[in-house]
Parts: sequence; structure tokens; C-alpha cells
Amino acid sequence: MIDFYYWPTPNGWKVAIMLEECGLDYRMIPVNISRGDQFKPEFLAISPNNRMPAIVDHDVAGEPVPVFESGAILLYLAEKTGRFMPFDPLGRKETNEWLFWQVGNLGPMAGQLSHFVNYAPKDVPYAHDRYAREYDRCLGVLERRLEGREFILGDYSIADMAAWPWVLIAKPLGQSLDAFPNVARWRQAVKARPAVQRAVDLGKEDRRSAPPSEEERKLLFEQSSQSLSKPDD
Repeated sequence: MIDFYYWPTPNGWKVAIMLEECGLDYRMIPVNISRGDQFKPEFLAISPNNRMPAIVDHDVAGEPVPVFESGAILLYLAEKTGRFMPFDPLGRKETNEWLFWQVGNLGPMAGQLSHFVNYAPKDVPYAHDRYAREYDRCLGVLERRLEGREFILGDYSIADMAAWPWVLIAKPLGQSLDAFPNVARWRQAVKARPAVQRAVDLGKEDRRSAPPSEEERKLLFEQSSQSLSKPDD
């Protein structure tokens, strides 16, 4: 059994997809980031960066194994199951390249764009335009990579699981895929997979449908080094 600490966001979807694709037995434990669950001591013991997703793998010899950071979790599960990642040296290199590209480029740029589109208390044109251009640039990188390939590594892999959630939300971010036909085709191919559909539906009743309250905004966006404990109720 794997304990899966989750909230329905693109980073949460990455790991949900892998768990569903592998058919692993897991228990979803909600981490309501708008209520500050990510600062509870018991969660920080698993995820010291106070971010979800995280997992605790009980299906191991000895003590349960906690893993935090979505990219690290994908690698851990791929190695555990022997699935969705090539294991020859060059294949492993390419997997790491595209996984690290996602966690260092596509995800952060899309996440910052989402903040200025959906959550910033006032319009900040410079910030919006900067991250919109960076997101567009990342889509161009992915477009070129997918030329002549069905998936990022050729075969479907954790590289696709990592990148796809941040492309799924392109339209709400104001980004058309008309200039990226390879990306649009790939986005649809991944979306059609039953495991992906189950993953995106996980906890969908908890998806945000309204702007955050002032209290939620402080929890989500105004944290510092002093925030590593449960906030006052």
C-alpha cells in the first residue's frame, strides 16, 4: 500500500497518473493547501518543503519509505515497478533530461503564469508577459521534441506524465496550441488514456472554482522560513 498525499493540481496529477497507470494499491490522503494542511508537523516529516504531492511506500522490506517532490516520486515509482522508463544508460539519460526540464522549466513557468492570471491581487503586466513568453517558449521546445515522435521519449513514459498536466491547462492560462500541432496531438493522445482520466478525476470535487480568500491567499502565497509549522486556526 502507498499513502498518497494529494490535492488536485497539476503536480498532484503527475503522481496520480503514474499510480493509476501502474495499477498500484494506494490510499489518497487529501492535503488541503488552502487550509494549511501542508504545514502540519506530520506532513512536514514526509515532505520538508511543505509541498504536495508526497508518498509513503509501505510495500517495502523494513521501514516505510517517504518520497517528496513529484519528479523524484515518478523516478522512484518507475524504478520500483520497472515501468514507464527505459533502463539502458542512454534511455535513462534522456528520461532525466526531460524530467528535469519539466520540473525546472515547463512547470515553474506555467505555475508562475497561473499565479498572475488567476491569483495576483492586481494586474502586473510585466510579470504576466514574462511568464506567458516563457510558457510559450517551453511549448516550442516540446513541439520540436515531439516532431516525428508519438511521445517525448518515443514510448509513453514518466516524462509525458510529468509534462502533460502543465499543458492540459494551456487554455485557462490564455495560451492557444494552434501554433503547436505536435503538442496538441500529444496532449489529446495522453488525455485519451483511461488511467489519465481517472487520475485527473481524483478529488475533482475539491478543485478551486473561486478566487482565494484573504486568509487562503496568505497561506498559499505569503509564506517564509517561519511557516514550517501549522498556522494558527
